[in-house]
Amino acid sequence: MCALLEQAGLGGQVQVDSAGTGSWHVGEPPDMRATIAARARGIELRGAAREVTRGDFDDFDLVLAMDRSNMRALRRLAPSEEARQKVRLLREFDPASAGAADLDVPDPYYGAAGGFDEVLDLVQAACAGLLEHVRASIPAP
Repeated sequence: MCALLEQAGLGGQVQVDSAGTGSWHVGEPPDMRATIAARARGIELRGAAREVTRGDFDDFDLVLAMDRSNMRALRRLAPSEEARQKVRLLREFDPASAGAADLDVPDPYYGAAGGFDEVLDLVQAACAGLLEHVRASIPAP
């Protein structure tokens, strides 16, 4: 998403961060398999894992979940109904997924070797749609 925003000239106007709903990997770099799959597509993964906080609902306009389980956890953490409304599934933004019964991004952590590529396909498609949503949400200068 960061690369798409930069290419669109919106990098300085939109803040993007990543966090998990659990503390299992806090402080660790991105999974090496994800890093390798992303690098093959020209995407650089950086940062260290952190856990979502209640303050994130104040800091961000959208809080995106990869699957329904994480969406439920995020909505439980949200400090208000207004904050709960910020929680959306990432794949809701993929036009090709409109009307799909399952909008979950599968967790490739324990899956087959190609799972990270499949996830990247889903995430990239959703991020392209998310970029259009973001463009429409930014006030004109």
